Amino acid sequence: MKTAKPNWLKRKLPTGPEYEKVRHLLASCKLHTVCQEAKCPNMWECFSKRTSTFMILGSQCTRNCRFCNVTSDAPELLDPNEPLRVGKAAKELGLKYVVVTSVTRDDLADGGAAHFAETIQAIRAAVDGVGVEVLIPDFQGNVEALKIVLNAKPDVLNHNIETVPSLYSSARPEADYQQSLDLLQNAKAMDASIPVKSGLMVGLGETMEELEQTMTDLFRHGCDILTIGQYLQPSKAHLAVRKYYSPDEFNLLEEKARQIGFEKVAAGPFVRSSYNAQDLFDA
Repeated sequence: MKTAKPNWLKRKLPTGPEYEKVRHLLASCKLHTVCQEAKCPNMWECFSKRTSTFMILGSQCTRNCRFCNVTSDAPELLDPNEPLRVGKAAKELGLKYVVVTSVTRDDLADGGAAHFAETIQAIRAAVDGVGVEVLIPDFQGNVEALKIVLNAKPDVLNHNIETVPSLYSSARPEADYQQSLDLLQNAKAMDASIPVKSGLMVGLGETMEELEQTMTDLFRHGCDILTIGQYLQPSKAHLAVRKYYSPDEFNLLEEKARQIGFEKVAAGPFVRSSYNAQDLFDA
């Protein structure tokens, strides 16, 4: 039986010249955004504010997570000019804070880490004083790949744990819960000056006790910033929503996260890992 979508998940989509300007610029620069690929519910709002989360390493993912709308297919050749185009788009959009994520590229020896580093450098070369947050894949536990990204000195290193360990086999079978925790811990150990961030989605059938344990695991492994949002089913081919959390329940989750020790937390139905990222970083 399908769970009915509650009223708090219904919103009016903004439109207008700024939205169209961002959409046109991204198309003209031949760039991908996770906003478009993942059908993010905040895309219209963010585009209207002239913000977006750039997705590098192509648009084809080598994994097939059951919650994600990004296409899983044979990977593309790396585009050496992609970092420069991201920098150009960031400058033309007048961005002061840029979030860069990617598909997972298990076919590459470094998982695309060097491409991340080049993109960070290209953005900084194009925009003076810009902040850069990277949302990276797990690099299959490759510590040297992680080091390449950290050496480029992003302002925030983000890697999403996504869900509780009991749901990994159904939601992200090609990933490993402990491997993701280890990545966060290694990042903190390599460069404690770079804040570590992670994100959780709820509504896949997890329990409150499991969420509390996962938040505790994240905090104990060096995570500084946490986002918690509602999972929304992108299509009938994806995992179904088992539960819609109310705004009060998100407030409770935020309170529990702060009790665990998190000082920077964003929790709410429409919260996503990169949504209002600068506001959370500056909080």
